[in-house]
Amino acid sequence: MRRATESEESSSMLRAMVRGGGRGGGSSGDSELWNGKPAPWYKKRKNLCILIWVSVALLLILIIVAATVVPKMNKKDKDGKDKAGSSDSGGKINPNSIPKDAPSWLNPLVWASTDGFNLTYTDETVGDLPVMGLYTDWDDSARANDKVPALKDAWGDYGKRPARGVNVGGWLSLEPFITPSLFGYASSLGIIDEYTLCSYLAARCEQVLEKHYANFVTENTFKEIADAGLDHVRIPFSYWAVQTYDGDPYLFRTSWRYLLRAIEWCRKYGLRVNLDVHGLPGSQNGWNHSGRQGSIGWLNGTDGNLNAQRALDIHDRLSKFFAQPRYKNIISHYGLANEPKMTLLSVPAVNKWTTDAYNLVRENGIKDAIIVFGDGFRGLGNWQGQLQDLSNAALDVHQYVIFNEGQILFNHSEKVRFACDGWTQQTLESMDRSTGYGPTLVAEWSQADTDCAQHLTNVGWGNRWTGTYITGNPAGIGDITEPMCPTQDHRCSCTEANADPGRWSSSYKKFLRMFAEAQMHSFEKGWGWFYWVWDTESAAQWSYKKGMAAGVLPAKAWDRSFNCKMSDIPNFSDLPEYY
Repeated sequence: MRRATESEESSSMLRAMVRGGGRGGGSSGDSELWNGKPAPWYKKRKNLCILIWVSVALLLILIIVAATVVPKMNKKDKDGKDKAGSSDSGGKINPNSIPKDAPSWLNPLVWASTDGFNLTYTDETVGDLPVMGLYTDWDDSARANDKVPALKDAWGDYGKRPARGVNVGGWLSLEPFITPSLFGYASSLGIIDEYTLCSYLAARCEQVLEKHYANFVTENTFKEIADAGLDHVRIPFSYWAVQTYDGDPYLFRTSWRYLLRAIEWCRKYGLRVNLDVHGLPGSQNGWNHSGRQGSIGWLNGTDGNLNAQRALDIHDRLSKFFAQPRYKNIISHYGLANEPKMTLLSVPAVNKWTTDAYNLVRENGIKDAIIVFGDGFRGLGNWQGQLQDLSNAALDVHQYVIFNEGQILFNHSEKVRFACDGWTQQTLESMDRSTGYGPTLVAEWSQADTDCAQHLTNVGWGNRWTGTYITGNPAGIGDITEPMCPTQDHRCSCTEANADPGRWSSSYKKFLRMFAEAQMHSFEKGWGWFYWVWDTESAAQWSYKKGMAAGVLPAKAWDRSFNCKMSDIPNFSDLPEYY
């Protein structure tokens, strides 16, 4: 006798259950007994049938969901990108994809920020510099605004279409006045620059600085810059993005990937990039923004020649990396050395180094970018006839009234007149090869009319404005102990200059706006300008972003109402108060 199969038994059970429950007036299953008692719910045929159907339906739904969703999740995990191409956060990286011995700059599992980075591990290098974090593809179709060409199209003559740019300073090369919160230590600790900060923090330097790198400048920074009508960005960085040497406390290479990501964000918003090596081995000027405040050890002192060669080695690697095709359209300017202090250095030695660096960079494939070198504070007229054989190069001058003891004394009317007249004349003379170098750009300038900002003159040095400028020199050399504001008396106060812009008077705002537009007018007689700096923690006179919000800078860089008509300059000195 053949035994009923499982399918037949199930079919028979289902038919019985259907029959029992197919009539109106109740089911025979409701009255069934189990061990002499009313049957539990799960023993009743009607309820058991319902349970089976619900279970089958849920199982089918789970199968469909798994078949649809899981492949997509696996695909995203595999390539590290969603549909928009953005990276997953570090927490979603497969730890097994990163070698256990990967250094921190190749290991996104330890990065403070992974937004905008390609997280697929690679130890590939170009010019001995890592490409980790870069996506393979790029797009140069964006343009900053409708007044300039897209990145893929040639800019043209900078003499006819000058650059209007801004610096993202105080970011990859620290400056105490831009981020005073990083230097809020007791003066007895002697923390005055990036060297002493990292020396003090030791192993914690990486955590502190990368948090700063990840938050002080973001993608939105570059969107805002483009929205302001600007078209170029100067990005200062220092040699330790590439290399460190024995005794250096600097954070090695972490800033490198942030530099690369910044360039890609500039690309996204159509902004051209001015690469600025802000700190060279040994320090080219002895100022805190070179990394180490104090003596000049580049082309000077015991290790001067060694550090000069190290600086060439840095440019050898940088230029090989940035000679890649992906940078051809976006790197518009390539800076060799920020603010070499040629008033203390040998001019022939600096010029020879500049020529050697220029030739090296060109030979390594940087063919189209303008090579930029600093004026060295020599006076623009002294550059006539020098380095003029360097093709597609430009002299970089930084113009500030507040660091000149004769100009800081100007009242507001005089400052505007000087910006219109004096700086226009200087620019035109420098642009003329018979009286100056030739192509000239202003890569730093600001609206600041005082040196009051905290730490601006160095940590703990005070300021010229109120006569509290104490350098710490035992003989008092360089100290300024008499007020140097226009009134040169007790009215020389930093209170208003350092105040929140909401407290600035209407006349002070009028001056700041006119002073800014006068400088834009003058510097556009050359190859353009780069404002110093996009944003600061507190020094509002130095912040393009804060200036726009306060209405003392145009909403669009080209939308200016004052173009140096001298009769339009009011007599600010007639105001009852300087501000």
